[in-house]
Amino acid sequence: MKKNFLLLIMLFAFYSVKAQNENGTDANPYQKNNEIRLNLIAPLAGAVEAGFERHLNKNSSLGISAFFVYDNTENEDLNYYISPYYRYYFGKKYASGFFVEGFGAFTSIDGKKIYAADNVTFTEKKDVYDVALGAGLGYKLVTKKGLVFEANAGYGKLLFNADKTDHDVVAKFGLSIGYRF
Repeated sequence: MKKNFLLLIMLFAFYSVKAQNENGTDANPYQKNNEIRLNLIAPLAGAVEAGFERHLNKNSSLGISAFFVYDNTENEDLNYYISPYYRYYFGKKYASGFFVEGFGAFTSIDGKKIYAADNVTFTEKKDVYDVALGAGLGYKLVTKKGLVFEANAGYGKLLFNADKTDHDVVAKFGLSIGYRF
């Protein structure tokens, strides 16, 4: 009799622990901590951009995105950038809604163009590597199944070698689709 009673108490304890897990924060379909995304408008600039984001809590996350140009006829100046960022979300759902971000970027940009006397032909100095700091904003929509839609824009300034290139800014634009897991 004592063994049956002890067994019944143990089964009830395991069942109650499972019930707490289902009713707690694990039951929130939006609270998944990892996310991958692909920028849908980057191919219009002859490039590809992918990103990974790790959610720290309901309102903040850290991430990294990489932008690589594969067609230099569409995007003649930027070669690539790798950009870590921090985001703060203002939405009611877990890590979604309107956000602001601060980012850094390691970039490779074409060197300064030196035009000949005819002002048509030019030679180009070698590629310039630099670091940029900037800020951005955007909006993220997340479905219960984990599908992510995002629109964002950001603007940053080159810090060290802006005088060696024709550009001194890094602009980030995106309409992205992704998955939260």
